[in-house]
Amino acid sequence: MAHLPDFIVDLAIILITAGIATIVFKWLKQPVVLGYIVAGFIAGPFIIWLPTVTEMANVEIWAEIGVIFLLFALGLEFSFKKLIDVGGTASIATLINLGSMIVIGYVVGQFLGWSQMDSIFLGGMLSMSSTTIIIKAFNDMGLQKQKFAGIVFGMLIVEDLAAILMMVLLSTLAASNRIEGTELLGSILKLGFFVFIWFVVGIFLIPTLLKKLKNYLNDETLLIIAVGLCLGMVLFASKVGFSAALGAFIMGSILAETIKAKTIEHLVEPLKNLFGAVFFVSVGTMLNPYVLVEYAWLIVALTVVVLVGRVIFATLGVLAAGNGLKISLQAGFSLAQIGEFSFIIATLGMSLGVISDFLYPIIVTVSIITTFTTPYFIKLSVPFYNYLEKHIPPGWTRLIDGYATTSYKTVNTQNDWNKLLRSVLQNVIIYTILALAVIVLGEQLIEPFITKHLPGVGGRVALAVVELFMMAPFLRAIVMKRNKSQEFQRLWNDSHFNRGH
Repeated sequence: MAHLPDFIVDLAIILITAGIATIVFKWLKQPVVLGYIVAGFIAGPFIIWLPTVTEMANVEIWAEIGVIFLLFALGLEFSFKKLIDVGGTASIATLINLGSMIVIGYVVGQFLGWSQMDSIFLGGMLSMSSTTIIIKAFNDMGLQKQKFAGIVFGMLIVEDLAAILMMVLLSTLAASNRIEGTELLGSILKLGFFVFIWFVVGIFLIPTLLKKLKNYLNDETLLIIAVGLCLGMVLFASKVGFSAALGAFIMGSILAETIKAKTIEHLVEPLKNLFGAVFFVSVGTMLNPYVLVEYAWLIVALTVVVLVGRVIFATLGVLAAGNGLKISLQAGFSLAQIGEFSFIIATLGMSLGVISDFLYPIIVTVSIITTFTTPYFIKLSVPFYNYLEKHIPPGWTRLIDGYATTSYKTVNTQNDWNKLLRSVLQNVIIYTILALAVIVLGEQLIEPFITKHLPGVGGRVALAVVELFMMAPFLRAIVMKRNKSQEFQRLWNDSHFNRGH
């Protein structure tokens, strides 16, 4: 009998263990993701009395494929129309929550004496909620139609987008191994420029191609084309210096805007489930019990930081976006966990070799603990609100409730806000990309000519003046365009709170 390659043997062990764990955890009514992680721990190199994976390099390959399909499927579910629909509430709340947790994670890492890269990656890991766990908890508890659940879903959409950008920035930091403002700005500009080009090509080319070929696209052909486009974008993203995950997400987002989006999403779902399971099992194989025992106090401390920090800052973020205290607390308590993107960020750090080995199993353990606490925290939010309502000074309560009531006073006001935010966001994106294109063209075409005739600081100043002059119309459009629209005038005259916004 021919000897099977270790590659196939390892996959067999992973899937058999994952299948058993899935059944057990469904029987226990626990999230399947946790079952995959436990299965990985059982199939990993630290459990010697059961069949285990023979080569961890094989697991890493399967895990990378899993990340690609997870991000591709996430892109298929993502839509910029959805991002615009959630409006300012989710964006403001996520910005406050995400930024605060990144800073807290960095400060905690520095306080513990960790390296700068460990601290930065810790901040990124602590800033990501678990979409899978939250959706499952809401479905199990019948809360998906509540107002706070809609806000949480919006925040998760913005978080997913922020996570992609964060991975690009972390990759840049890892490559240089230092924090350099100019380099970070360059990476952001490069990312924005390439994403703009990808989407312009994707919006005009791919939908047209699918329309032309619709008579030839059965399910088999459509699946092959979709996966081929996904891997093609992964290859292209890698060639221009970005991560494979970013390429997969962008191609998914492009296909999400086509007429075949729902069909592709349905066809890709089995692949996502299969390779996603392999990824989460690979996370479990990294759990080292000796490390967990050695760093038990640190796991407890980080768990407290996640539970307390995310509740506080998510609540403050939703409050700042104009919602009442009860809705804000319910949203904040729902987001008190870290999840799959934390694993992906940790995997990125490990693959780049810039974070310590002990950090990965610690983060996975913190995620497992906070996943178990999520349903209880959601249930705790209303009693906690009732307690606060009795002890907060009456003036504060009126201020918070009045701010929320004024922000969403009428259907007409909400419609005006939606129209204004949509137009402003579209203008900012379009004119910012055009301004960035001016900078890129200036560096490539104008700089050599100027520095040849005016070297040194004088040449750089002259280049900056020329570029600012060329960008001036776009910069003015970002600030002034649509500021005198009918929606703007109505909202401005309606309330002093609107003027603050």
